[in-house]
Amino acid sequence: MHQRARRISSITGAALAAVVALGGCSSDSDSDADKKSPASGSPAADKKPDSDASASSPASAADRSTAEGAVAAWVTAVVKGEPKDACLVMAEPASGSKPATVGSEKTCADDAPERKQIDATVKQLGESFTPEPPSDDPKVEVAEVPAKGDTVEFPAEKITIDGQTLDEIVLSHSTGVTADQLDINVQSSKIEDSWYVTNLDFNIG
Repeated sequence: MHQRARRISSITGAALAAVVALGGCSSDSDSDADKKSPASGSPAADKKPDSDASASSPASAADRSTAEGAVAAWVTAVVKGEPKDACLVMAEPASGSKPATVGSEKTCADDAPERKQIDATVKQLGESFTPEPPSDDPKVEVAEVPAKGDTVEFPAEKITIDGQTLDEIVLSHSTGVTADQLDINVQSSKIEDSWYVTNLDFNIG
């Protein structure tokens, strides 16, 4: 099976450097799955917005007070095709002497150097993340996952869009891929007291 699975590591600094395309799978046996990259964040001791310890995001509101809220806002922006909103809730953690970089009005502006690539990536991810039938105002919910140090990794089954889990949605848009071959995780990290999406692992194989 010819499989294409590449990771989006950050939206600021390096921008969205990779695009996921599942619809073109055929019967070859190549795999281009990436490993996870480390990122920094903080303990998930923040107050949860809902009593069931999950977060939901209504379209444009970006709740960075919890990891769940940040992921919900990012997924909502991707599904709605709003690259600037997706950019604003993403960040690149500090690495060595390089400080952390978070999405801002400047780095996410229409004329920012990264925007063309960001727009293309969000468009393609949106096609994979959108459930059928599509909704103008998708309801995204993210269940709580225990933090590991400063980061939280959310498996696709913990992310629900209009009542369907993200892994189910991606599978519905793919060809020749089974559930046990798909491994999707969205990472959130806490940077300067706010949570951001800092990595997307999208692997097949």
